[in-house]
Amino acid sequence: MATRHDTTAPPAKEGGAAPARASAGAAPTEAEQRHRARLSRRWQRDIRWSPYAFVSPFFLLFLAFGLFPLIYTGWASLHQVELTAPTDMEWVGLRNYTRIFDDDFFWNAAKNTLTIGIIATVPQLLMAMGLAHILNYKLRASTFYRVAMLAPYATSIAAASLVFVLLFGRDYGMINWALHQVGIGAVDWQNDKWPSQFAVSSIIIWRWTGYNALIYLAAMQAIPQDLYESAALDGASRWRQFLHVTLPALRPTILFTVVVSTIGASQVFGEPLLFDANKGASGGAEHQFQTLGLYLYEQGWVNQHLGRASAIAWTMFLILILVGIVNYVISRRLRASS
Repeated sequence: MATRHDTTAPPAKEGGAAPARASAGAAPTEAEQRHRARLSRRWQRDIRWSPYAFVSPFFLLFLAFGLFPLIYTGWASLHQVELTAPTDMEWVGLRNYTRIFDDDFFWNAAKNTLTIGIIATVPQLLMAMGLAHILNYKLRASTFYRVAMLAPYATSIAAASLVFVLLFGRDYGMINWALHQVGIGAVDWQNDKWPSQFAVSSIIIWRWTGYNALIYLAAMQAIPQDLYESAALDGASRWRQFLHVTLPALRPTILFTVVVSTIGASQVFGEPLLFDANKGASGGAEHQFQTLGLYLYEQGWVNQHLGRASAIAWTMFLILILVGIVNYVISRRLRASS
């Protein structure tokens, strides 16, 4: 049987099959080169600008709800502005600042903020450290205890304050009932200065102790176990291990919680507002537990002096900056000593 050796395809008829595709080794056409160039430029723009697009929502929200109110508040603090006419501004310079510094109620609020902050922060952090040390050991249902630590933090300020108002009631509160059982007379927790500040501080302690305990617990679990094993081989007890291993390792975390708690204490507002029997911003009948946050609210939204309230807000902001500077100096010295 004869075999054909011609493999050449017959010529296509006019109007027949489509033209053959360019071979793989053929050079790209001018249209393909332009298309590839466009894709390359698009890819380069995407690589360059996509990170900015991803973080832009944060910066837009910060500009709208953070930076703009801050700048506007600073500008309003230099004017006399009333809540009834917020667009009518009269330039007064630094008069709002001099007026609040000459106001005895401002210094009273500053002192109350300081004392409430100390009463609330020191026991809070000590209790948080102790709870974290206990939870750091292997316990049954440890996950349950850790979740329970966050329960007060997740509770609303209004609900917590309402419960504590009932507990510290003068005539019907459980705290006075317990004091009566041990022979102590009833305490007027809402009208006496130091008892009212202690009661307000107890709300803060209850809400934030568990939160700080979990921060300490996370830091404790990051400490290498080899340090504890070496200390145990040297005969150190658990108390000495805590003093000489745990505390030095937790020094940055302790500094962080102290700074955060200090900032939070300077901004206390909801607890004293809801604890007031008169449901006002005066912080008690004699301003005995009025904080700077309440004083700002009273000047701006009760007395309707927005300019003066803005000056108070900026004064609090400068205090927080001062706290941050102190934190920076202390942290640098601790790093240098370590």
